[in-house]
Amino acid sequence: MELGFLLEKILPFIKRRKSLSIIFYLVFLFYFSIPAFQIPLLDYQRTYVSSLMEQRAIEHLMIFYPHQSWESFGSINQNLFRAIVSMEDGNFFNHKGVDWEELEKSMRLNKRRRRAARGGSTITMQLAKNLYYTTNKSVFRKAKELLTTFRIEKEVSKKGILHQYVNIIEWGDGVFGIDEAADKFFGKEPGELTTTECAKLAAVIPSPLVHQPNVNSGYVRRRSGIIRGRLGDVILFPEK
Repeated sequence: MELGFLLEKILPFIKRRKSLSIIFYLVFLFYFSIPAFQIPLLDYQRTYVSSLMEQRAIEHLMIFYPHQSWESFGSINQNLFRAIVSMEDGNFFNHKGVDWEELEKSMRLNKRRRRAARGGSTITMQLAKNLYYTTNKSVFRKAKELLTTFRIEKEVSKKGILHQYVNIIEWGDGVFGIDEAADKFFGKEPGELTTTECAKLAAVIPSPLVHQPNVNSGYVRRRSGIIRGRLGDVILFPEK
């Protein structure tokens, strides 16, 4: 009787301890699945293979990853950076990884239209996703992506973030990085791009597998026109 009474009192405690152990274990795995060691190197290292490249290689049953070259920051037309900031993340130089106001606007609009009519991802969030995660959607992946975004903002300069971004993002089917994109779509080096070409490249970033910057579609004309109108308002690396 006493043993039964004792077990009755102890078992809930053991179960709680077990549950807590599982929770701590999951938190431990979650935290250490964040690519903490690679992030501080992003200001200096060249990235030649990203998680998105690996995903595309698997999807296309490729033996090798898509070819991608690395372009130095100074050899890229600076208007490309302005164009990207103006269209993808106007508050890039002020936020700490997440533009909460823009995210709220996006959520309200998407809810009202009942579809993903507007994205709220910042440049840093897009970089985190491209570098370390796939396009597969899950709450767990989004949480890791968010934590990675905060770590990137904390440990990498804005210049480093932009530099990595233009060198690894997808600009078309099998086209990754500005060096490949400038050559494929305009037959030029990144430093030879015109302002209009920079605007067109920035215009297709949200849907690079659907739209091409060298095709004079209504989508590209409209978005690149908006970008050109905003370029004068973008100051790269403003003093605070």
